Amino acid sequence: MSESADVATSAEPQITMHGAALAAGIIVLAVANFMAILDLTIVNVAVPHIAGALAVSPNEGIWVITSYAVAEAITVPLSGWLAARFGTVRVFVVASLAFGLSSTLCGFAPTLPLLVTFRVVQGLAGGPLMPMSQTLLLRIAPPDKSNMAMGLWMMTTILAPVAGPILGGGIADTIGWPWAFYINVPVSIFCAMAGWRMLESRETAVVRNPIDYVGLALLIVFVGALQVMLDNGLNKDWFSSPFIVVLAAISSIAFLMFLIWELTEAHPIVDLRVFRHRGFALSAIAMALTFGSFMASIVLIPLWLQTNMGYTATWSGYVLAFQGVLGVVMAPVAAVLITRVDPRLLMSLGLAVLASAIMVRAGFTPDMTFQQMICPQLAMGFGMPLFFVPLMTISMGAVDAAETASAAGLVNFIRTTAGAFGTAIITAAWSSKTEATRVDLVSRLNQADHVVGQMQGAGLTPGQAVLSLDQMVQSQAVMIATNQLFLIVGVVLATTAAAVWLMPKPQGAVQQIASH
Repeated sequence: MSESADVATSAEPQITMHGAALAAGIIVLAVANFMAILDLTIVNVAVPHIAGALAVSPNEGIWVITSYAVAEAITVPLSGWLAARFGTVRVFVVASLAFGLSSTLCGFAPTLPLLVTFRVVQGLAGGPLMPMSQTLLLRIAPPDKSNMAMGLWMMTTILAPVAGPILGGGIADTIGWPWAFYINVPVSIFCAMAGWRMLESRETAVVRNPIDYVGLALLIVFVGALQVMLDNGLNKDWFSSPFIVVLAAISSIAFLMFLIWELTEAHPIVDLRVFRHRGFALSAIAMALTFGSFMASIVLIPLWLQTNMGYTATWSGYVLAFQGVLGVVMAPVAAVLITRVDPRLLMSLGLAVLASAIMVRAGFTPDMTFQQMICPQLAMGFGMPLFFVPLMTISMGAVDAAETASAAGLVNFIRTTAGAFGTAIITAAWSSKTEATRVDLVSRLNQADHVVGQMQGAGLTPGQAVLSLDQMVQSQAVMIATNQLFLIVGVVLATTAAAVWLMPKPQGAVQQIASH
């Protein structure tokens, strides 16, 4: 979209919405965003059910997750180009309908290849929903309501990754895994119909620039190879596998070629020039570090609870659910505070709370109760909106009006990719750290034969005594490894809390966003 066209349309009084119409528009856009992000995690805990139903191994079932993530990661950064070529509202509506149709096909898929194919289509449709909903939200909200609207939209981004495993586990254990897809159908139809009815007259201008086929091809190769590598690295023992090494090489080379091409192309498929804005570039880095750490904590908690504490997937989800309690409350509060407090102060405070909550987890023990885990989770929910809502304000306020869709796409792409990196790194580190700690503990055991003898004296057979001792060592190894990783994640967040002050102080960023 050309800058002149965008300025002209944004100046029209009918672009912004008010009252009940604005509330309805925010709900539709936020629900669409929630749905797209939810499907990144909703089938994660249902993979064993899917694998069993389709007669494949759990490792093969992982492709149900990978295929969606790859497709979504490819289309998210394309959002700016899609909006400019076809119109933001049209892209949003078509993506909503395509998401519903592909969700239906996923539920009916009789074989894994077909399910993976439909998940790719679902990911291609889900990718644009996030940045398009954000762009349209900034377009329809008047200046005095833009922060509140962004806070409500951001609330769905915070809640969706947590809600996914809870809903997915409950659905798979009760009514069957296909319903994890079917529940999207009425939601997507609602978003498409309501979105078109309310936003058709607020469509953005269309610019028919040449298609950057080379940039598109490089993006697909770079993102596809990277996502497949991250999703399969742990199962393949990472770089000891030629498959992972080849994927890493392909992704790295394609990424460098992509950067060079896009920065020199007259009409790039992804506008990387938005990184010239210091506020946007630093916001992107803060987003990567924080969301990667956030996703690492979401993954690490269930790993520890299910392997060391005897929790089921459903009860692990209940522990995570408390992250969303205060998140719902604090999102609109953070939006109001932006107009009164330096956003960097809110971000630093939010990250400090997150870091403190994570570091408290570094002191967890194997006898922790459910109730004792709640406070750190509530603190996470308190801190997340204080960081994420101001971050979106600064990042979107730092770019030119014509760059809003491109910037939104890139921020969401960075968030998605950082989440994938955080997940991959934490699972690999947790596995290797647990194994190394176990070896160290075994080497330090004193009088193991005496301990086994005492257990036999208590009535255990020799085999039971050895097994009991082995389980004690394993439990301690898991706990130590988990605590050490929580400490590292906490340090990363604390460092980011200090680094946000490197961002330029926003100058009228709130008003600028609203005018986009």
